[in-house]
Amino acid sequence: MLSRRSFLRMSSSSVVAAAATRSLMGASAQEREPQEALRGPLPPAIVALPSMTAQVRPITNDERMARVEKAKNLMAANKIDAIALCGGTSTLYFANAQIGGGERLWAVVIPARANPFIVCPAFEEGRAREILANSPFGSAADIRVWQEDENPFALLVKSLKDYGIGTGRLGIEEEVKYVFSNSLANAGAHAIEAVSATPVTAGCRMIKTEHEVECIRLAAHATLSVYEAVYKSLQVGMTGADVQALIHAAYAQVGFVGEASLNIGEYTALPHGSRTPQTIREGTIIMLDDGCKVEGFTSDITRTFVLGKPTDKMVKVFNIVHEAQQAALKAARPGVVTGAVDAAARKVVVDAGYGPGFKYFTHRVGHGLGMDMHEWPYLVDNNMWGSPLHPVLQANMTTSDEPGVYIPGEFGIRLEDDLHVTEDGAELLTPASPSLEDPFGSSTSS
Repeated sequence: MLSRRSFLRMSSSSVVAAAATRSLMGASAQEREPQEALRGPLPPAIVALPSMTAQVRPITNDERMARVEKAKNLMAANKIDAIALCGGTSTLYFANAQIGGGERLWAVVIPARANPFIVCPAFEEGRAREILANSPFGSAADIRVWQEDENPFALLVKSLKDYGIGTGRLGIEEEVKYVFSNSLANAGAHAIEAVSATPVTAGCRMIKTEHEVECIRLAAHATLSVYEAVYKSLQVGMTGADVQALIHAAYAQVGFVGEASLNIGEYTALPHGSRTPQTIREGTIIMLDDGCKVEGFTSDITRTFVLGKPTDKMVKVFNIVHEAQQAALKAARPGVVTGAVDAAARKVVVDAGYGPGFKYFTHRVGHGLGMDMHEWPYLVDNNMWGSPLHPVLQANMTTSDEPGVYIPGEFGIRLEDDLHVTEDGAELLTPASPSLEDPFGSSTSS
């Protein structure tokens, strides 16, 4: 699992557990080291971690078809005749299919009033049918193929016409490459208007089902359990590679693919960390961040703590951040504009002397959380960047709640838990951290 923040950070203290991620980024010696660095017996706290895989309920194709039906309803409401998904997370969300061919067009097309169809290179048809065998579309999926000397975008537009969409609006998913979206718009010869599919794709993915919330809750519980076991296993003098090995071993125990970053001391003042090699020292701030996936749904948790005795300033800042996290939680409820949640947390930080604005609390208070670690909605003012979405919070949205204070050259403190908007308020899916010296509290002890 490669989160946006871990990709940007490329830290020597990141654990990148998935083989596909290693292939994408190129596994350095430091990235390979977590599997080799842990010698001797596992620490008792990690040995004690139970496997959590038996708690997983798989997402079914009936659930995915319900997502497709919801997408069709949103297309009708937004006057969109079809949407095109060219790889990315949304194809997994709707079709249980990880598709893509680099510069070659693959697309899952969902018409508003017809069955979905697939466009792919002709030489990939066999692989496409294999991929779709476990999708809600099954072996009978309509696959439209193009040869290497043909225009795939013209084929997609012709296929729309075959499905009764000779004119109209085609929604393009936000992660589609510009060269694809532009070529699709041109292939439509002005009969097909390319528009944003975000009201449909985000409109579906922002609102979680009970089962999807259950998956995120389990992922959050697994991440917090891993962090606690690692915390109990830390020793002064350990390096980032040592801690990576602990995290790798802990996630292997619980049975999920996860990652985490470690940052220490002055490097915790950089919200997404540093690639500089770091060593744990007594009395310094330590920050663990990131999460794991359950049935494709991710957690995102940060814990900040000290091995030894924190300074008075550290304690003061922790208490400010803790209060800000609770203020965001109290502000979150259906009908509230997303920026109001950020404003509630930011007021606590600024009123405590760490302002103005984004001076010390340098990022938004939260982001949507689902099959991507960062997705709609985003909890901050002016975050829409021209998008047709103008969301207010709705029941069953899930986001992070992660205020922080970052003091350059000294330390940073961030507390992050995953937030679920309920019918009449909000809840954190994991217990908030009580203190720097007892970051997990007795309620989560094994």
